[in-house]
Amino acid sequence: MADTSILKKLFGGNLILRIGIGIAAGVMLNWISPRAAGSVMLFGELFKAALMAVAPILVLVLVASALAKQRSRSQARLRPIVLLYFVGTLSAAFVAVLLSNVFPTTLLLNVTDISLVPPQGITEVLRNLLDKLVDNPINALLTGNFIGILVWGIALGLGLRHASETSKTMLNDFAQVITSIVKVVIRLAPIGIFGLVAGSLAEFGTDVLVTYVGVLQVLIGAMLIMALLVNPLIVWLMTRVNPYPLVFTALRESGITAFFTRSSAANIPVNMALCEKLDLDENTYSVSIPLGATINMGGAAITITILTLAAAHTLDISVDFATALLLSIVAALSAAGASGVAGGSLLLIPLACGLFGIPFDVAMQVVGVGFVISVLQDSAETALNSSTDVVFTAAVCQLHDSKGEM
Repeated sequence: MADTSILKKLFGGNLILRIGIGIAAGVMLNWISPRAAGSVMLFGELFKAALMAVAPILVLVLVASALAKQRSRSQARLRPIVLLYFVGTLSAAFVAVLLSNVFPTTLLLNVTDISLVPPQGITEVLRNLLDKLVDNPINALLTGNFIGILVWGIALGLGLRHASETSKTMLNDFAQVITSIVKVVIRLAPIGIFGLVAGSLAEFGTDVLVTYVGVLQVLIGAMLIMALLVNPLIVWLMTRVNPYPLVFTALRESGITAFFTRSSAANIPVNMALCEKLDLDENTYSVSIPLGATINMGGAAITITILTLAAAHTLDISVDFATALLLSIVAALSAAGASGVAGGSLLLIPLACGLFGIPFDVAMQVVGVGFVISVLQDSAETALNSSTDVVFTAAVCQLHDSKGEM
């Protein structure tokens, strides 16, 4: 009986509290024995792999099931959510421009070249996006192409709207089975976070970012401004309700997990569970959450903009307002093209650098700087992106519910 009680406390109860314990345990283990901390990284990798494994099939089944039984009022909710995604990403790029001008930073452009092949222009980004749209469904599932998965989920869902109720019920039952599996994986989050924290500290140490602390401060500052000021303002302008309870809940229950998994795709099950906890309309969030993981990339827009302007400042390139505005638009569109792939925002930096005539080899050095600071940059970027998906989805759902009650 005592063993059962311990297991219930370990795998049940308040998830955030248990994640906090996992974080503290990871830090403590690294302090006591960095070698042992490195060995427990396996737990974190297994947790992240489990989320990545279940996320593609979860998205396909839930999107198809939601659209198959969707009502017209739920369809109306998706349009304002997509608009909020676009406004939020564009606002993030503009905030990054403002902060880069107020706190200009420079880089040490002497890093070792990295053999990467970034997109050569906005046309290539759009072409890559179109290629993902028409991907084979099996290949999309195997490779984690969430844009292709979304397209097939939407196509199957719309087609099944004309199917029999028995078929819809079977699909819904399958969706519930996948959701149950996801809940089991999420219960293991504290152990996974423990492994990720301990392993990251053992691998990189605490002073790996010292030489790039300036640009990192601007990056993190811009993301905090978006999360704590701009996003709440956007939500308040839409709902006229105090947005901070929702914002803090999303940051606490979605942002923390996303910070350590560093994957918007892996955090989709976490966001789904949070939306269910918030009692949002499943027909809406089962589509808007995976959609947000592919196109709602405010954090990526900030990364692209700030590192590009840091390179421009380093090379003494003057940036006028019109060019900065163009950079904001390019960064927002490019960020959506990154679609949650690890390092995707960094690979798009040369595209933005091209606006200022920065040579390709220099732009690739900026990408190298990005990988150096990605220990925190990528984590904060993912936390902002993923928590914002929940904030905007909940804001639209709550607005429609309040209008319905009236």
